[in-house]
Order: sequence, then C-alpha cells, then structure tokens
Amino acid sequence: MISMFERAGDFFESLQDQICETLEQLDGNAFREDAWKHTDAGGGRTRVLSGGNVFEKAGVNFSRIRSRFKPEFAHQIPGEGLDFSATGISLVLHPWNPHVPTVHANFRYLSRGESKAWFGGGADLTPYYLYPEDAVHFHRQWKEVCEKHGEVADFARLKKWCDEYFYLPHRQETRGVGGIFFDYLESDPEATFAFVQEAGRRFIPAYLPIAQKRMNTPSTPAERDFQLYRRGRYVEFNLIYDRGTVFGLKTGGRIESILMSLPMTAKWLYDWHPEPGSREEELYQVITQPRDWV
Repeated sequence: MISMFERAGDFFESLQDQICETLEQLDGNAFREDAWKHTDAGGGRTRVLSGGNVFEKAGVNFSRIRSRFKPEFAHQIPGEGLDFSATGISLVLHPWNPHVPTVHANFRYLSRGESKAWFGGGADLTPYYLYPEDAVHFHRQWKEVCEKHGEVADFARLKKWCDEYFYLPHRQETRGVGGIFFDYLESDPEATFAFVQEAGRRFIPAYLPIAQKRMNTPSTPAERDFQLYRRGRYVEFNLIYDRGTVFGLKTGGRIESILMSLPMTAKWLYDWHPEPGSREEELYQVITQPRDWV
C-alpha cells in the first residue's frame, strides 16, 4: 500500500506542474527550475520566474524530504521522536502591476515518526489597491471548496484562522484581505486529503481571473511606490512570523528555496500614513479591521 506521505507528495508534485504551466501561459515566460537534494533524504524542485511580463517574481516550490528534528526545535512540533517526513507545495506570486494582488498558497503533509501526521496549508490574497469584488471572488472560491468538505473544513473557522495567522502584531495589521488557513488537521486523513486536493486545484480559478482582469490596468509611479512600501510588510511577516520559513531554516532546508517568497524589490518609508479619503486609506480600513467578504 502506498503511504499517505507518498500519495500526498505525488499530488503536490503534479499540482506544481499544473500551476506553473498555467502561469507561464499568462506571463509568456518560462520558470527556471532547480532540482535539489536534502542533506538527509529526498529533495525538491524550486521554480522561479523573474522579470516576466506579468510577474516581477513568481516562485512555486515542491519538496518531499525525510529528516530529523534538532532536539531544541523538536518540542515545538506535535508528536514524539526526532524523525519526520514532510512534503508540500508552496507558492508566492509578486506581480509588476500595483493593481494585481500578490498571492500566496501552500499545502503540506507532515508526519512525525509513527505518533503524529497531519495536513496544513491555505491561501491568502494581498492587494495593494482594494477591489472588493476581487476579495469576494477569492473568498467565494474557498467557501465553495470548504462546503464540499464540511466534515473536515469549516469555512468560517478557516477564514478566521487565516485572519489571525497572517497578522503582524507589531503593525496591528493583517497582511492582506485573507483567505483560508489550517494546520494540524489529522482526524480523518482520507477526507482531509480529498479537501486538500480540491483546494490545491482551486488556486488557479481563485487567482487567475483577478490577475487577468487587473494586469493591464494603468498605474502611476506613486502607486508603484505604495506597492513597494506594502511589500515591506510582506517581508516582515515572512521573516518574523511565517511557520514555513522557520520550519525550513530549522530543518536544514535549501535557503534559496525557503526565501524565494521574498519580492525582488520592496521599500520602507519613515512614519508614512495614508492620505484621508485616498485609495491607500481604503486598503488600510480593511487590513486594520478584517471583513467578512462572503
């Protein structure tokens, strides 16, 4: 019998192919692929598209590894023993146009020895200029997926989990307009795997129509500056709070793959505040007070 670890890994590897093929068609440029091996066992494929027509930087990672936790990190992870297996797909897309949102998604399966195994993942949208209909579309896609798998996925819970997870306490802001997030789902592996597969396949329908709609919207240098400023928040979250970043760094992961989520360009301004009544303030009203979109 094929283990859940291998089944999940095969799905995530195939999903990477499907997503990259669609994004290449949208952008008109191909991903660079780097196949790599973990220092213990397994490895992955990192695919990055830089300087494209739509995406300034886009990364789609797949990995499937077996390794051992360092004792000082092991107590932070559920289960017993030091041996673990992990497989997943992780992607971050940073567009050129400030009217096209950055987006993140990841889906993963981890097992710790024979004592613990679970799925985690999610997807969240980070717009620079707020288009409420885009946020509604994005959330509606995940709500539909959750409703089909209600025995393991409650949309209201996963949406709230996302708002709470992608939050920068030192800024008192969410990273964007949210989506869904989940971790440590283990009660029904088969039902959860079915949910994860449908969620993974739903990423393209959730994001592609938004990118296609906004990619040719005219933008100004001031809007580009604001995009770079908000990207700084993305960097802050990924380097300070993101579980995937911490996990990769603590388990001997490939550094270039771990940090592929960071944008090519970002900006930090001193004591900046949006002008009252501006499009920028409209975004801040949402990221400081998360909204129910569907």
